[in-house]
Amino acid sequence: MKRMNKTNSHLSGFNSGASLGGKVSHYRDKQNIYKQGAPAYTLFYIQEGGVRLSTKTKHQASAVTAILGVHDFFGELCLAGYPLRMSTAVALTASSIRTIKKEKMLEMLRKKNKTSNSLVAYLLSSVKKYRDHVADLLTSSAEQRLARVLLRLAHLDKSGPAVVEIPVVSHQVLAEMVGTTRPRVNLFMNRFRKQGFINYDGGLEVRQSLRKVLQGR
Repeated sequence: MKRMNKTNSHLSGFNSGASLGGKVSHYRDKQNIYKQGAPAYTLFYIQEGGVRLSTKTKHQASAVTAILGVHDFFGELCLAGYPLRMSTAVALTASSIRTIKKEKMLEMLRKKNKTSNSLVAYLLSSVKKYRDHVADLLTSSAEQRLARVLLRLAHLDKSGPAVVEIPVVSHQVLAEMVGTTRPRVNLFMNRFRKQGFINYDGGLEVRQSLRKVLQGR
């Protein structure tokens, strides 16, 4: 199966991200990019690979809050004046990530050109995704939430390709994102595979047919 790169409709026009400036760094699988509580002077743009964000409180274990891929930003809360990182960012696989200084990004946003318009559209889209995720936790079954997480990781909307291949994400991480246990994720993933909704072929292939789970088949 041919690997298909994920794209974000708002930001895929940046391609290499060179128009954003900054410096590109390369991270190993599971290498920390930044830790929760660290000073927040920069934001990041994923050119290759993927990133996991997790948050920990004094009274709860670490919880995965997002899995991000190519053309995604993270660390953008610094633009809103947050002085410290609200989460820990770890590379999901070997990744190339562009680091952009907060002041540089704010300067670009003030210019009101094609780049700044794309950035604003992305940020608004991110807010909507987080809001939808909270609503999903309240109204959907664990199996439906898992299906939605996989579709979101693949950036598969209704007008997207039939199948997208993404890096394999551990069942424990998926369980934390969905709000269920790893054994239940194992059960659902095996069910999805038997029904032809997903497939393992080096990476994880996610198919449009997985939407049937959201519709109660």
